Amino acid sequence: MENSVEAIMSKKLETMDIIDTAQNAAQRMKEKKISSIIVVDMKNKANEPLGIVTEKDFVHKICAQGSSSKDIAIGEIMSSPIATTTPSATIEGAASLMLSNKTRHLLVVDKDKKPLGIIGPTDMNKYLRTNLDMNEVNARILQAMLEEEELAGTSPLEGQ
Repeated sequence: MENSVEAIMSKKLETMDIIDTAQNAAQRMKEKKISSIIVVDMKNKANEPLGIVTEKDFVHKICAQGSSSKDIAIGEIMSSPIATTTPSATIEGAASLMLSNKTRHLLVVDKDKKPLGIIGPTDMNKYLRTNLDMNEVNARILQAMLEEEELAGTSPLEGQ
């Protein structure tokens, strides 16, 4: 399916133990050039995802607090629960889910909740660049601006 989540998801999933340090997570993210890490409990044989650590978590929960990443376990800064979708879901559905959950990352799981991949901002951007008709987008923006100005009682050409 070309319009399915499976077509755009990244299969580069990195996991780390809940007790690992935020500093180790940040180093791995830098090495792997990724923006998130799935947090698991290595003692649990199922390795079920417990949460996700993203660049935003580092900014909001470590840097802004003046904390040291080497002193904090990723379990303390992870976001949980993780928003998930299936590989057969539509990209539009995934985007809607991301917006409604106010998240930039969406874990893709199978029917048994086993992680298969992840969708992040880069994946969505690549899809949009390839599939978006900018002429249509620009026309919609212009139409919305005209309607807004008509409601306000002004001409879009005034003041030019």
